Amino acid sequence: MSRSTSYITARKRAENLGASGGGTDHFWLMEVTSIALVILVPLFVFTFGSILGLPHEEAVAALSRPFPALVIGLTLLVGLVHFRHGVQVVLEDYAHGTPRRAMVIAAICVTYAILATGVFAVARIAL
Repeated sequence: MSRSTSYITARKRAENLGASGGGTDHFWLMEVTSIALVILVPLFVFTFGSILGLPHEEAVAALSRPFPALVIGLTLLVGLVHFRHGVQVVLEDYAHGTPRRAMVIAAICVTYAILATGVFAVARIAL
């Protein structure tokens, strides 16, 4: 045993760490994104719902305003970050070994690809 770890108890080594070493951070991330989604989803539904059914030119004009673009962009960002972490937890719980790693990487890549596409589309319409 090295000198620097000989006086550290097992409790001290494990303090603030879950099984993966980041359980508290993950919990708070999911809590904060959940609360943000409680606010953003109704705003998104009312904002996007009022645009549905409009002719193309009017829909583009409505999405060109800052508030609808911001609501849609934030909902995409927060929703997909929340989704990515939730899917990762499910995959880590139920899959094992190399397939788990592959599925987690694929889920992260697909989620960020959807996020980039959505934010790009909103930015292109809004700017």
